[in-house]
Amino acid sequence: MSSHAAAVPVTVSVDELVAGASCREPIVDGAGKSGARLERVVIDGERYVLKYLHLADDWTMRAAGDLTGASFTAWRRGLLARLPNCINQPIVGVARDPGGCALLMRDVSEWLVPVTDAVIPLDQHLRFLDHMAAMHAAFWDAGEEIEVIPVMHRYLELSSWTAQVEAAIGSTHVVPRLIGQGWALLADVAPRAAAVVGPLALDPGPLVEALDRTPQTFVHGNWKLDNLGTDADGRTVVLDWELPGRGAALSDLAWYLAINCRRLPQAKDAAIHAYRAGLERHGVDTAPWWDTQLALCLLGALVQFGWEKAFGGYDDELAWWEARAVEGVRLLA
Repeated sequence: MSSHAAAVPVTVSVDELVAGASCREPIVDGAGKSGARLERVVIDGERYVLKYLHLADDWTMRAAGDLTGASFTAWRRGLLARLPNCINQPIVGVARDPGGCALLMRDVSEWLVPVTDAVIPLDQHLRFLDHMAAMHAAFWDAGEEIEVIPVMHRYLELSSWTAQVEAAIGSTHVVPRLIGQGWALLADVAPRAAAVVGPLALDPGPLVEALDRTPQTFVHGNWKLDNLGTDADGRTVVLDWELPGRGAALSDLAWYLAINCRRLPQAKDAAIHAYRAGLERHGVDTAPWWDTQLALCLLGALVQFGWEKAFGGYDDELAWWEARAVEGVRLLA
């Protein structure tokens, strides 16, 4: 596979992107919390979703330093066209739009993981891990074309800097406010964890530098259940390509384990083993680098989600991540 895919055409306007639509209506009941605006669209009898990504509206774009729309960039560079067949990404076209971009996506809502608190089936969970591994293997050691959202930005997105900046501009989004509250709470709930990840959440430079010495690939950046599903052919539906870029493969795994912890049917150590086996099946030799990258990425997950874990109190979940963070931080010395 060539390290540089051909550029994919971009539609010049939203009107051209949805030309021939017989129906357009706003979606007001979506699960998203970023501020992105959605529409239901019907074209030639087929159902689509139109998503607007505007810097002025979307706090996640601001937090990631994403000025034009990472999904737009990944599409234009042909990265989404290079995904393995086991991944069903629904974007069929993108357009420039004043203040950002717009994405036209097939309506895959019937296949998405239900937005509940229920534990997902084991076979679906294992399929998610295997298909994640297949995606990472497909881009192993890829070139500069996979540089979309920088690693540093992904580790700063959920830091107290975001809470402070969003408050300063008068943002009314709920999540940035919770981020600020959670980081303050972590110091009381788990002072040992806060001492390790608090400084890195404000300056993840040492973590980013350490991870850069391990193998890199193209990562999704937000492998959470709200963005996943299983289609009729058994492929994994993956939405929200808004934090992708070059990074450590295990950062996607660590994010998945952290954000979906209450709904996973398997213990974390077993899930880690299953993902590693998948990566090996897809042709990646993990022996030389695995232990180092795993320790760093588990530390990184608490750098991203320490604030969220604090709201649950000092339970078994937070204790597990705290222990992993203490182990991982030793590699930064």
